[in-house]
Amino acid sequence: MSDTPERVPKLSKEEKDRRFQAELLPVLDSLYNFAFRLTLDEDDANDLVQETYLKAYRFFEYFEPGTNAKAWLFRILKNSFINDFRKKSKQPAKVDYSEIEGYYNTEDVDSDGDAGSTSADLRQQATRDLIGDEVASALNSLPVDFRTVIILCDLEGFTYEEMAKVLDIPIGTVRSRLHRARNFLKEKLERYAKKMGYGNESDEDGVALADDEDDN
Repeated sequence: MSDTPERVPKLSKEEKDRRFQAELLPVLDSLYNFAFRLTLDEDDANDLVQETYLKAYRFFEYFEPGTNAKAWLFRILKNSFINDFRKKSKQPAKVDYSEIEGYYNTEDVDSDGDAGSTSADLRQQATRDLIGDEVASALNSLPVDFRTVIILCDLEGFTYEEMAKVLDIPIGTVRSRLHRARNFLKEKLERYAKKMGYGNESDEDGVALADDEDDN
């Protein structure tokens, strides 16, 4: 039995465009945030999102209605990130994901370009609304495979099963990678807190309490 999704009955262009806009475009903001966290570059993130939507439009007839459109788009974006951005001058760190599925390719399709039109300030929005500056800095410093599982689980709310499909890895690997990623992130934030003096608050409170007792 083939792992390649079965093509659904061919849609008219009008129906395809209507369903594409209704089911896939609402994921744009989350998709851009994911792309930016992977690439750490605004222009590369815009390019990656645009490429993802082009491929999604090209292969929309493989998308099964009623399934998780967000997970489907994230998987295409992740595969595009691996397949394309490794070959460019701004190469990311090596990622131990499986190779891109055979039915995704780089053929261009007509598009009105809306995929990247509203993403100019989403980087600031992601930092402002989702996580603080220090957390964003710590997250961005993680290796990309650990960064990815934190994004998918803790920021985007994917289940372990959905993450396994997006990343093409077993659920057990998802769990262990997420556990390690959270530990790495925790260590980085603890170092940041100590650097900012937060780790000394209990000691300072103890000194203040002792001084008050002496005064009495």
